[in-house]
Amino acid sequence: MVDKKKIDELFRGVGKFIDPDDIFRKKLETSPEKIVIKFGVDPTRPDIHLGHAVVLHKLRQFQDLGCKVIFLVGDFTGSIGDPTGKSKVRPEIDNKIMVENVNTYISQIPKILKIEPITSAE
Repeated sequence: MVDKKKIDELFRGVGKFIDPDDIFRKKLETSPEKIVIKFGVDPTRPDIHLGHAVVLHKLRQFQDLGCKVIFLVGDFTGSIGDPTGKSKVRPEIDNKIMVENVNTYISQIPKILKIEPITSAE
């Protein structure tokens, strides 16, 4: 069983968390190892920025409670950018640059998240 104070710390700073009947919180308290959280990013820039770091830090807190975190890098979505053409923040990028960006993400992520080697296709 997870210490309720650690869970309170996890939610500190969260403006509003909708959890009908406290189902998620109860699962955190009793069996956090059954919780899987997926976080995906587009590798449009070569470095993880402050916005990523804030979320990654929160994900690390979930890991510290026993939850599994899956960090996804969207290489296809990164390569096509914003298909509407409205966002200059998500430009279409060359495959070579996208691969380089993915590699920098892979080298930076272990500085924040706990990393486990992939043992089988999931």
